[in-house]
Amino acid sequence: MSDVSATAIVEITNPTTWGRAGTAGWDKAIGAFLIVAAVPTWLHMNWIALEQYEGSITAALKAALAEGPVTFAFRHFPQFSLQALLGYAFWLLLQAVFYGYLPGTLCYGQRTPGGHLLTYTANGLLAWAITHALYIGGSFLDLVDPALIAKHWEGLLVAVNTYGFVLAILAQWKGYWAPSFSEDRKISGSILFDFWAGVELNPRFGKYWDFKFFHNGRPGIVAWTLIDFSWAAYQYQQIGHVTSSMMIVSVFHLIYVVDFFYNEDWYTRTIDISHDHFGFMLAWGDTTFLPCLYTLQVQYLARYPTYLTRTQSIALLVFGLTGYAIFRSANFQRDYVRARDGKCNLWGKPVKFIRCKYTTSDGKEHNSLLLTSGWWGVSRHANYMADLMQAWAMCATCGFTHFLPWSYFFFMSILLYHRSLRDEKRCHSKYGKHWEEYCKQVPYRIVPGII
Repeated sequence: MSDVSATAIVEITNPTTWGRAGTAGWDKAIGAFLIVAAVPTWLHMNWIALEQYEGSITAALKAALAEGPVTFAFRHFPQFSLQALLGYAFWLLLQAVFYGYLPGTLCYGQRTPGGHLLTYTANGLLAWAITHALYIGGSFLDLVDPALIAKHWEGLLVAVNTYGFVLAILAQWKGYWAPSFSEDRKISGSILFDFWAGVELNPRFGKYWDFKFFHNGRPGIVAWTLIDFSWAAYQYQQIGHVTSSMMIVSVFHLIYVVDFFYNEDWYTRTIDISHDHFGFMLAWGDTTFLPCLYTLQVQYLARYPTYLTRTQSIALLVFGLTGYAIFRSANFQRDYVRARDGKCNLWGKPVKFIRCKYTTSDGKEHNSLLLTSGWWGVSRHANYMADLMQAWAMCATCGFTHFLPWSYFFFMSILLYHRSLRDEKRCHSKYGKHWEEYCKQVPYRIVPGII
């Protein structure tokens, strides 16, 4: 059933599921409101715990309950800084100029429900390289304090939060009143849910300036490794050296970011670009949540250094790099097999797969392969398993005494599990009963033997 000589054929006449939910009841509206209120509060509490409670989120929560959550929050609210605001505005302008004018590879996303095949310029790696060359070069020439970002972190928290909310509001207004592609927007009937999930699929200004593609990568992910560098410099200025734990987590982050931009053209065909609409989830998430939560380990280690033995350091490096190797290998296997229409080997054996045909809402028939060998025979989302291995290694650099730096791992676990459910809903819609057959042949969704 799963080998080349005995593949299954399925024709799907129902339209493929695209984008987010089309309608939203009161339950989704309330859920959206709670998320919009709770997640910024979570980041706020993380900063308070790091600054005033020795990195203990439980100590901060106990103090908040004793004092009263509202009073506690306002008393510890990060202070506005004009210098930080102007610095962040310059940062956005610089990345916008790089995005708009640097040369890059022309690439295409997936065709949208409205029939649009959008083009993108993948120049993120060059933008990342120039940005870091300027910052690091300026630091070595004593033109810039390398710990500049870390020392202005409080004011930057206010700036990025403000921008994230304003961007989400503008995105909703544009989706309602000035959509770039009205055929690709979804209006749920709930203002709150539309604010959270987004209205437009691909909001653009002009023909090429794609707001979702820009914000998904540039302000937050380019900054990710700069933030690491700055907090490492802050640690050096405080204790006179950079710990191995700080260096290891920074290496993991560096690999993650460079890989992202090196494969930026591939990213245009992922869920974020192809299915997620541009609302608070992406607007605030990419500009505020990502740089604040994804750098949590370096923020923690700069203030509260963790010392690893040589054996621990090697073990973490091996585990994290193994996760990256699986991630890259799994994605390669999928593209490799599909490019050769299954006429190839994986791990020294003929590839196994289920061949499917499906028809999309534009009436066109497409072919696809569901791999049941290689990493995709180990679990249905082997790339997510690899992501979790890397996340675990990143957090383990901080030791096991505090929950706060581990919140990134638990967030990624929830995010990837939820994303796998969304993936599989679409796959079931596309492939029907043969997706069910695939699930029988590959029973584990993410981690073999567990889930």
